[in-house]
Amino acid sequence: MTAPEQPFILAAEAGIGGILLWVVLPYVALAVFVLGHVWRYRYDKFGWTTRSSQLYENRLLRIGSPLFHFGILIVLLGHVGGLVIPKSWTDTVGISEHTYHIGAVLLGTIAGVATLGGLAILIYRRRTVGPVFSATTRNDKAMYLSLSATIVLGLAATVAANVVGRGYDYRETISPWFRSIFYLRPDPDLMSGAPVLFQLHAVSALLLFAAWPFTRLVHMLTAPVGYLTRPYIVYRSRDARLGTRSPRRGWEHAGS
Repeated sequence: MTAPEQPFILAAEAGIGGILLWVVLPYVALAVFVLGHVWRYRYDKFGWTTRSSQLYENRLLRIGSPLFHFGILIVLLGHVGGLVIPKSWTDTVGISEHTYHIGAVLLGTIAGVATLGGLAILIYRRRTVGPVFSATTRNDKAMYLSLSATIVLGLAATVAANVVGRGYDYRETISPWFRSIFYLRPDPDLMSGAPVLFQLHAVSALLLFAAWPFTRLVHMLTAPVGYLTRPYIVYRSRDARLGTRSPRRGWEHAGS
């Protein structure tokens, strides 16, 4: 039995640039993503928050926040289905390539537009509402810029390749490359032949994940599960005669 080819033998065909982008960068981003969250949780628990600005303005937030969050949830589920689930699995259960392609493009485009629209409303709100803008840090601005770039590039890649163009089956190249990262056998040649917009989208996503632990996006990985098991909070009424002041000297008030 011959030994399988080593990852860097495959990577050599893509050149140094291919190795850096499609082998080194993914592992660096993954390591920073995991270790960064561990560090943030250990040393900045009180900063692990969205720093909600709902008290400052609620009208735009009620529109933009659900639109963004529901849209991004569908986008993430679509990415998981497209990148993690092999093409052979959908073929086995009887989903043809044409059916999958139409469903993925239609749902992905709608979800992408909803996500981008919701994000645009949130950015507009953060820029035009004075108290919200005052509470916006440089870290927040960089996060919004990186998130917007990733979403715009992903939507542009989908529209350019599958709506305007002749179509591109990313499950033949990008999906196997993504899985090869976790198999510890990265194959950068698969990404080297992908369209430029897909490559830019992948790079922007990797950079976003590397910055993720140090932004307010950490709240996505938490849920208030503790509220389900915490004990009840007991409230006791205070006697009207008792308080923080010392009682006055003199006769007690006699009731009639």
